[in-house]
Amino acid sequence: MRIHPTPDDLIELTASWTGDRFPDGRPRVPDDVLDKIRLATTEQAWAVLLREGYERQFAGGWRQTHPGTILVGRAVTAAFLPHRPDFDEAVVRAGAREGHLEADRQNSWIIQTLQPGDVMVTDIFGKVKEGTVVGDNLSTAVAARTGVGAVIDGGIRDYQGIVELGGGVNFFFRDVDPTPIRNVTLAGINIPIRIGEATVLPGDVVLGTPSGVIFIPAHLAAKVAEVSEEIRIRDVFGKLRLAHGVYTSAEIDVPTWAPHIEADFQQWRKESR
Repeated sequence: MRIHPTPDDLIELTASWTGDRFPDGRPRVPDDVLDKIRLATTEQAWAVLLREGYERQFAGGWRQTHPGTILVGRAVTAAFLPHRPDFDEAVVRAGAREGHLEADRQNSWIIQTLQPGDVMVTDIFGKVKEGTVVGDNLSTAVAARTGVGAVIDGGIRDYQGIVELGGGVNFFFRDVDPTPIRNVTLAGINIPIRIGEATVLPGDVVLGTPSGVIFIPAHLAAKVAEVSEEIRIRDVFGKLRLAHGVYTSAEIDVPTWAPHIEADFQQWRKESR
């Protein structure tokens, strides 16, 4: 068995992505696309995914360490299972073969793989007591390596220390508990996982907002960036014309503008460039 899939495994798993990849095979969505998605709302991203047939990519009901900080990055996925002795022994042996020597710190194995712009996305089946994937020390390591943060479908500890982290990071999590992580075993890193109702693959673009977290398949990230940018520009135009009394809300707040409004928008957009 393996803790980390091979590059060929990851390429096959994310075959819809045809762009650059990390050496481990994970999709590498360009930084400029991430920058544009950072300006998108959850609803804008959700609308694009819905049209593409991806109906279950959103998970809500989170607490955050830094509310108001938008979380955007490339997913590094990991999952834990309830502890079972024989399985844990197999994982420890596999981890040792792959260079992980601290058998009792399997949560740190994930952190060792993180790179700038990554989001650590961890499924620990909603466990909070004894499901605290990071405390202030490990969250500091996550922040230092990624500059972004994490999504943890489970618990954290040392909340007061984590909220003191700067640098624009944010950690989404279910709740806080003082207990350390225990009685779980790491099932794998960069494998398909479940977060709420969403299936998350390594390399997905993670967008965390005040609404919740949406996981954008890598091959749809550029489309989400493009569509959300178009919507923002149209919103600026619409509100400008409404403020000046040029059009009514009934004319602007419709899926498709009348031809004369669309022509006005295109002319305004051309002059604004």
